[in-house]
Amino acid sequence: MSAVAWIAVGSLVVWVWLLLGQGFFWRTDQRLPRRTDPARWPSVAVVVPARDEAGMLPVSLPSLLAQDYPGEAEIFLVDDGSTDGTGDLARRLSVRYGGLPLTVSSPGEPAAGWTGKLWAVRHGIGLARAGGPEFLLLTDADIAHEPDSLRELVAAATTGTADGFDLVSQMARLRVASGWERLIVPAFVYFFGQLYPFRRVNRPGSGTAAAAGGCVLLRTEAAERARIPESIRQAVIDDVSLARAVRRSGGRIWLGLAERVDSVRPYPGWEICGGWCRGARTPSCGTARCCSPRRFPGWRSSISARPSRSSPGC
Repeated sequence: MSAVAWIAVGSLVVWVWLLLGQGFFWRTDQRLPRRTDPARWPSVAVVVPARDEAGMLPVSLPSLLAQDYPGEAEIFLVDDGSTDGTGDLARRLSVRYGGLPLTVSSPGEPAAGWTGKLWAVRHGIGLARAGGPEFLLLTDADIAHEPDSLRELVAAATTGTADGFDLVSQMARLRVASGWERLIVPAFVYFFGQLYPFRRVNRPGSGTAAAAGGCVLLRTEAAERARIPESIRQAVIDDVSLARAVRRSGGRIWLGLAERVDSVRPYPGWEICGGWCRGARTPSCGTARCCSPRRFPGWRSSISARPSRSSPGC
């Protein structure tokens, strides 16, 4: 057999493996199920770590304040040493827009052995636990939610299966407005799906676990059982580490594509890559994949081609 023939056969094997041997990572059918309202809506605490996010909060925070949730819910924004007035801006936005109760606090410098973001998450969860919430929504300061986002997440966690889920995570629709974003973001999305195929993640008993850190609804009991965030305090890829800890402790997890959750952060040029690795201070919430969305049109719904929403100001 000639070298060209061997190359052709090898290429065919690779393509077959990608299509069939990687958990059908290219499929786009992992979405929240059609909502079935629970008999009782559990209480929820929303924890938002934020560092120098004054540019994002006028878009993201009002979307949380405006959540149409039938049960008890409150927001804890943890200002992680910002120098741009993030905390003060959050308070002004709360006064202006009203809605869910907002508590703004600062965790101080991280203790030894903690990343900055997880130290902020720890502080926020600690404040939230005083109210005894049944669920925690961990979301980032650059994530905007549709008004029924929290309602849909909680419904999925409580009625999605007979036993419900301990963790429900959605990969936010990522912003692709600039040329760089159109080039890089789809690759990021597809690569994450190849590493952590959603279907495998969602299979009971699977050894694959992952979450998208921009939107994670976590049952408080499961967080305590998995010792979140203490057990992952040094994790840089904190979302995947969180999901693994929950699964190791016997938790049921679900990961899918969002239809009501959007990333609003623009990444000009090389900052796209920098944003994925913002490092030990505030790890990216991300998710990934490789190839143009024009070749995989089903993924367009997870990659928002709309320009960022206009800021309402403060």
